[in-house]
Formats: sequence, C-alpha cells, structure tokens
Amino acid sequence: MNPLPEDPFETSALSDLDLYLFAEGTHRRLGEKLGAHPRRHGPPATRFCVWAPNAQAVSVAHDHNGWQPGVDRLEPVGSSGLWHGVIEGVGPGTRYKYCLVDRHGALRWKADPMAAHAERPPATASVVWDLAYQWGDDQWMATRAARSALDAPVSIYEVHLGSWRRDPAEPDRLLSYAELAEPLVEHVLAQGFTHVEFLPVMEHPFSGSWGYQVTGYFAPTSRHGTPQDFMALVDRLHQAGIGVILDWVPSHFPLDEAGLARFDGTHLYEHADPRQGYHPDWGTAVFNYDRHEVRAFLLSSAHHWLGRYHADGLRVDAVASMLYLDYSRPEGQWVPNAYGGRENLGAVAFLQELNRSVYQDHPGTQTYAEESTAWPQVSWPTDGGGLGFGYKWDMGWMHDTLRYLQRDPVHRRWHHHELTFRSLYAETEHFVLPLSHDEVVHGKGSLLAKMPGDPWQRFANLRLLLAYQWATPGKKLLFMGQEFGQWQEWRHDQSLDWHLLAEPAHHGVAHLVAQLNRWYRQLPALHQRDGRPGGLQWVLADDAERSLYAFLRVGEAGRLALVVLNATPVPRPGTVLEVPHPGPWRVVLNSDRAAFGGSGLRTDGRPEADPAPEEVLAQPQPAGAQPAALTLLVPPLAACWLVPLEQLPDDERDQQ
Repeated sequence: MNPLPEDPFETSALSDLDLYLFAEGTHRRLGEKLGAHPRRHGPPATRFCVWAPNAQAVSVAHDHNGWQPGVDRLEPVGSSGLWHGVIEGVGPGTRYKYCLVDRHGALRWKADPMAAHAERPPATASVVWDLAYQWGDDQWMATRAARSALDAPVSIYEVHLGSWRRDPAEPDRLLSYAELAEPLVEHVLAQGFTHVEFLPVMEHPFSGSWGYQVTGYFAPTSRHGTPQDFMALVDRLHQAGIGVILDWVPSHFPLDEAGLARFDGTHLYEHADPRQGYHPDWGTAVFNYDRHEVRAFLLSSAHHWLGRYHADGLRVDAVASMLYLDYSRPEGQWVPNAYGGRENLGAVAFLQELNRSVYQDHPGTQTYAEESTAWPQVSWPTDGGGLGFGYKWDMGWMHDTLRYLQRDPVHRRWHHHELTFRSLYAETEHFVLPLSHDEVVHGKGSLLAKMPGDPWQRFANLRLLLAYQWATPGKKLLFMGQEFGQWQEWRHDQSLDWHLLAEPAHHGVAHLVAQLNRWYRQLPALHQRDGRPGGLQWVLADDAERSLYAFLRVGEAGRLALVVLNATPVPRPGTVLEVPHPGPWRVVLNSDRAAFGGSGLRTDGRPEADPAPEEVLAQPQPAGAQPAALTLLVPPLAACWLVPLEQLPDDERDQQ
C-alpha cells in the first residue's frame, strides 16, 4: 500500500525555491502549493494561494462568510504576483471563489485554477478538498513500464465516461465512477485491451465539448463523483492489469467567465493579440507558452495527473495547433516568430520540457502526441532535437486506410497504394494507429456505417479493417462501440447500443476483437519491432488487380507472422506466397470464420466444420527469392494471420 501524503496544509507553504521555480517556469508541483489546501489535523483551516499579478486586491468568498467579497483577504507574496493567506474555519467540502479587484476597480469572480475539486456543472464554484487516498496498485506500478514499452503489445480502448454506459432505467443520468468501474473492467478484460484512454476527465463546463474545453486543470469532473472516486476507478483498473491514459489539453481553454480567460482583468494565461491568443476553430483562448508562469501551470497539471492520480500516460491533444503559429489562420492573421517563421518556438520548448520532465519524474509512463502534420521527430529524444514524446498518433495511416476501405471494392485496384504507402514512413516515428472518436462523429458515421456494400459486406469490411490495424506496425487504439460494430455514430449524451451484442453479426465483431488482442499479445512478431527496420517485410505489395496484400511481421529470434489481406468480395484460391520458413504454417486467425460472422471459408480449402487445424504447407523452392512457398485460398474481404507451426507454444499447437 502507498502511504498517505503529508498534511497538505503544512506542505503547501511557499518556499523561496518555489517562488524561484515558478518565476523560471520550471515548477512541476504547483498543485501542492497553489490552490486550496485544508488542514488535516486540528481545527479547520485552509491555506489559499492564487496567481493574479495585476489585481489590486484578492479575497476568498465562500460558504462560511456569506459569499461576501473583501471579508477574507489574501496578501501579496512579494513581487511574485501570488496572493496567499490562511482562513480559519474553512475545511473540506467548502465551496469558494476568488474575488479579484482588477486595475480598473472592477470585481471579478473566478474559480480556482488549481482547484482539486469543483461543483458539478453548470455550477462553477471550486470546492476545498483533501486528496488523501490509500492506493492498492503497488504491483501494477512496479511493472507498468514493460507494459507500454516500445516493444510491448499496446492495445488501447478509448472511452468517454459520460456515454460508455448509462442506466437503462434512467438514461439521462450519468453513472458514477464507482458504478462504471466493475463493468468497464469486465468489458476491457473480456475484449483483451491492455489500456484504456479516457477522453478528458478534467473539469469542463460544457458536456458537448467532450471534455476538450477544460476549466479545471487539476480536478476530475464532479459529474461522476469525487476525486477519490476517480482514484478508485484508476486503482481498480490497475489492479486488473489495465493501464490508464488520460487525454490532456494544453493547447487552448474556453472563455467562460469563471475560468482562466482574462483572469485578473488582463490576458494572463493567454496572448493579448487575438492573432496569437484566440483559436478560430474552437472559439477558445490559446495559452501563452512564452510566459514562464503559464508553462509552470501546465507542467504542474501534467505532473499532477501522473503523480496524484497514478495515470500511466497522457495523450496530448491538438499538438499541431500548438506547433504552428498559422494553424487554421489565413494570411495576415498570424504573427511570425522572431525568425520570421511559422513555428511556435515557445510551444516547442514547452513540449520538450514537458516530455523531459515526465520521463524523469514518472518512470514507466508514456506521452502520446495527437499531431496531424509531418512535423519531424515528434517521438524522438529532446537531446537530438525531437519533441520527446513516447508515441505519435499516425493520422496519415488512419486517413489513407479509411479512404481506401470506404471505396467500393471494384474501385480499390486503382488505389492500391493507399495501403502500401505507409511503409515508406512507418519507421520514422513510434506510432499509435488510431481509429478514434473523431472518426465517428459530426456526420462521419460509425466505422461500420462507412463501409460499402450490403450488410454482410459492411461487416466483412469492418473485420478486414480491424484485422489489418492489429497486424500492421504500431500500437492500436479503438474508440468504444466500434469493437462490436455500432451502427450509429457516437452520441456524447447517450449510451452505446449495447443491445446489439445480442445479434450474431455484432457479437462476431466483438469476438474477433478479443481474438485480435489475444494473438497480438501472444505473437511477439506482431509487436516487438514496431517502428524498427525489418519489422514489416512485403511479400505481395503490387497485386492491385486482385487487391491482394501480404506481408511478414518479424520479431526477435526469427519470430514470424504472415498477414494476408483480400480487399475484394471474391475468394482468391491458388494464391502463391513466398515465405522464409518451409513446413506447416498454422492459420491462427481468419476473419472470415463463421464465429466472427464470416462465410466460413478456410485457407486450406477444407469445409469449416472439419475438425482438423487450419494449416497450409510451405514447400521448399531452391530457386525462389525465399526458401519456401505456400499456396492458399484467401477468403473474401478477409484477413488471415499465419505462423510457422513450430513457433507456436505447445498448448497452442494442439488446438484449433
């Protein structure tokens, strides 16, 4: 068991070092210094501290002083811009706001930027809270590094807590963190995912933003319960052997009156110039990464979630919007950097410091960049000029693959390169392959609805997509609902359509995903050399006429997996493929099996009911480019994975 933290009231007192690091922009633990920190022992009292350098006066209005501004005043801390003070009689559960008198004498009511807890939206007050919690995930924390390493099988289930599941008897009620814990753990384990990734759980005023417009950078949303309730959810997932990645948004914030915007009457967290400080796409404010205190605020938020909440990783949202000064801006509506370029040098320096400090302070964690451009070396070390992320989302793979599979199969022969192109850059970064929430909203339709053809072909195309995603180099990410082929696109205010699992075709997709995850974990060839030379070797890359593809995944010590894809509804008998290993190859996965909802064709031509294992024999061929060749029937709209029989564990060799 992890020990309880020290009394926050005592440890929140500011030191000279705190002031120095804050002014320098390198403080990583402001959550323990700023905000509201209650006394754990003795008479109730809370220490408050807030950054408001341009305020004339600051006070705390709260439940115990009648919400009267000016009664409980804070005092300035030298020239730091910080205001602090101790208020007796205030303890956990007390609602409060800061009352700031700006330079014009106007009174501003602001929620605490460092609040540990908040009222449930639409209310906007902060809540004094003690974050003491007794963790029970020591075993997970000691072993988690290997579970998200570059050579590990990482399979991520992306979840929006507000719509993953709701009570059928009360569909408008959000389930609590406690109510979600057990069914979520059960489902993730049954499907075989290694990690969950939560869309932002940080407090946010508008549910329709899905959490991406954050006001509480240190507080989990109270929509589902208390901070300890969220800790218990993370704890439960860890105890079940499931990692937790949190979406985190340091790129922009909403303009809500109680939030960060014009916090002390000036543009404190954001740029004053709207060409730098206003985001036209989202109607939000852009952080000023050139300001030291802002960088310290954001650094501390990241470290807060990784430290206090035991998160195993942060997925950093909208990185491209941070990196480019002209992101989504027409000519003349952006300000070049000091060298006349479009790169946001302050944001680059911030991201590098973020990644350096995270890997230094939180061993075993990872950072993930949602970066949609060709910015170089996103997942390279900072000492070599990279941004320092552990992984980068491969948005190009997602766009190319979905564009290809949305085409009618009769036209795919003309676009064969859309699946082969990725191999030209797959080794330039450490990639995650995302089929995320962004692809199933705003009229885009669900993955199943995107697929062409009649219902049978739609399901077959979806199975082909998922089997290809799991087989190609890169870690995997799948948004909730797509693991069972939800027809409707995602709705943030309604539950997933769980009733579909009672239908054979949807149950077949879920069964396939479970098997994909099973073999992905068991076959080292499918994950050991992601992003490394030789991890993928093409066997058949140019058969556009038949829309056939075949490649080898190669692991350490000669471990092999042969992946064959047929992107047409026409079976392809007599397909000859050269392989480096003679002898029998076992088909460990065939997405056309009837159990998955397919037609039941086997690669060896036998009837599906035949109890014999599905195997093909690779015959020696002394004159070929490879030592052996095998011949198989490739089922329609299907993916097949084959492994040399002798490389399977003994218990698997004896099973179908």
